[in-house]
Amino acid sequence: MCLGFPVNTPEVTRRHRQVQLVVTIVYLGIPLVFLGAVLWISSGVTPFNWQAGLLPLAMLVLGWFLRSRHRYKPQRWAGVGAFFGAVTGLFVAFYPIVLDVYWPAYLFLPVMWLGMVLGVGLARYAERVLLVPVVPELADTQYELFFRLRGLRLTTLTVGTESVTIQGRAMLRNRSGLNPNDLGRTYPLTAITGVHEVSLTGLERLKYPITLPIPPVGTAGPAVIVQASGEDWVLPTDQAATLVQLLNRRIAAARPE
Repeated sequence: MCLGFPVNTPEVTRRHRQVQLVVTIVYLGIPLVFLGAVLWISSGVTPFNWQAGLLPLAMLVLGWFLRSRHRYKPQRWAGVGAFFGAVTGLFVAFYPIVLDVYWPAYLFLPVMWLGMVLGVGLARYAERVLLVPVVPELADTQYELFFRLRGLRLTTLTVGTESVTIQGRAMLRNRSGLNPNDLGRTYPLTAITGVHEVSLTGLERLKYPITLPIPPVGTAGPAVIVQASGEDWVLPTDQAATLVQLLNRRIAAARPE
């Protein structure tokens, strides 16, 4: 099986194959189950209601399109899984009405939530397979690797193949009146001039080049200092040692020889 990128270890190869199988189930498997359920219910209707299959077919096409764009972006998987699962559950709950079967419609809310939970659960499982534990060899893949930061609520670090992004949750903008540039920064890997591992006592007053709606909480433990474009970031994470190796490997790969 061609992975599309060089891989140095069997472990990373195993993770990649398992992750992509689950991602395929989320993006294509859920719409196929949706289509099968609709066709099965429609088979009991005279004349056959083929129009009902248009929605799951559209979802299948959308899943095929999004899978090619999201396959290496773990942060996208849960959102798609939630949406596909919820739509499938909602439609399957109401559609039996065409057979004069009404009781599933009364359960539309729990069925919708069940579909959403299953979709998100599959996506989270794929994330865990990929990122637990994080290993430096993941730097040699095309995955966007994201890290939740200790003491910085709703803020994540995403290490791509060409850039690094520190970003607060977009949903906080409406509550705080901030614009997207206030809540995040993106730096090309070639703009990063230094990556260092440090240890924090928890007493430091950390300051950041962006405005966070939720103030950072000082915590003791390892952290990574990232210097980029004249700005310094202190990023508390228990995976500091691995993150430093990941960043250095991707920075080296991004710089021309």
